[in-house]
Amino acid sequence: MGSIPSGFWLVKALKGIDVRTFGSGSTGATNVWRAAGPAAGIFVFFFDTIKGYIPVALAVFWDIHEFDRQWNSIYPHLVPSIVAAAALVGHSRSVFLKFQGGKSAATGLGTLLALSPMGGTCTFLTWMLIVKLSGYISLASILGVGSCPFWFYAFGAPWAAIAYCVFGFIYVTYRHKANIQRMLKGTEPKIGDKKKPESAASADARETSKIPDTTSSTTESTT
Repeated sequence: MGSIPSGFWLVKALKGIDVRTFGSGSTGATNVWRAAGPAAGIFVFFFDTIKGYIPVALAVFWDIHEFDRQWNSIYPHLVPSIVAAAALVGHSRSVFLKFQGGKSAATGLGTLLALSPMGGTCTFLTWMLIVKLSGYISLASILGVGSCPFWFYAFGAPWAAIAYCVFGFIYVTYRHKANIQRMLKGTEPKIGDKKKPESAASADARETSKIPDTTSSTTESTT
């Protein structure tokens, strides 16, 4: 379920373009917002959150009511945490898009809400606060998920869920490595920026144009 590429399909239907060629190249809510507008971005955010929530919530229910009680007492929330990790990775490595996808932030939020409603809610509130203070959704996603292990620990979540939070922080940070580079360069767009983000191909071409052409100079020096 985590592999369902809602952002890709929605932008394709609304604009007739491949969202992976636009802006950051992500199929997630932020890039969909920039490619197809706020309504599309909000829809994808909620859809991706729900697709992370449902499988983990079902796993939690099964873990509590159906699974071996002795196993669950020794390894509480282990199975739901594994399901959460699968949903997280599945969103960014979609089998429908040749293992491409989004940054896993919204899907990750859904998994957190299913594992620990209070821990997930506090993580989301942390995300909102950082967005408000910085204007960077990418920074808020990284730091918001980074706060998750502390919230889960504070609310007494099982060790498996806390371990998943640590994994999620590392994975989401890795998925945002291009955003981190742009923030360091001062080129990462903030919420409300009117400047249209360049496509991934345009960015590659711009970077390539900065590389000096040594072929002609080498030829001249040898003639």
